[in-house]
Amino acid sequence: MGPPGAGKGTQADVLAERLGVPAISTGDIFRAQVADGTALGQQAKGYLDAGEYVPDSVTNAMIRERLCADDTRAGFLLDGYPRTLDQVAVLDEFLAGQQRFVDGVVVLEVHADELVARLLHRAAQAHRSDDTEPVIRRRLTVYAEQTQPLIEVYASRGLVTTIDGNGETHEVSQRVLTMAVSLQQQA
Repeated sequence: MGPPGAGKGTQADVLAERLGVPAISTGDIFRAQVADGTALGQQAKGYLDAGEYVPDSVTNAMIRERLCADDTRAGFLLDGYPRTLDQVAVLDEFLAGQQRFVDGVVVLEVHADELVARLLHRAAQAHRSDDTEPVIRRRLTVYAEQTQPLIEVYASRGLVTTIDGNGETHEVSQRVLTMAVSLQQQA
């Protein structure tokens, strides 16, 4: 977890590779749907372009479908989900039905000005329509309002590990991998 631009996708890939599980990114799935011109993609595009979250009903259905795939049986890493308290409840219920559970939450913390700079750079490099400065600032506000409360929920369950997400990618990756090794040794 972390605000837009914190490096969740990059670090999710690093950690998923280390753990040998798939990284499941709602953002990647939404962008693929938009690029493919699917009905879901067109629906999601309007929300993404405005800096808003895609409705829970669409997101939850997509995640449930993905978590039923065979490659998630040994575990998985979620990137960008859950983002709301309702999504936490849906995820908990779905996983309980499969006798699975969330066993850890990594939170990447990054300074706001660094987030904006990262996202503007990414927008220029990847030509992403959802990364303009007003949209970035709106996404940071939406994150603070809707997603930060989830950190408290998971912290109350003893599941949160906070990582400093500032600095070069390889530095953050080293912090994440050090945390993963530590958690594996404790298990």
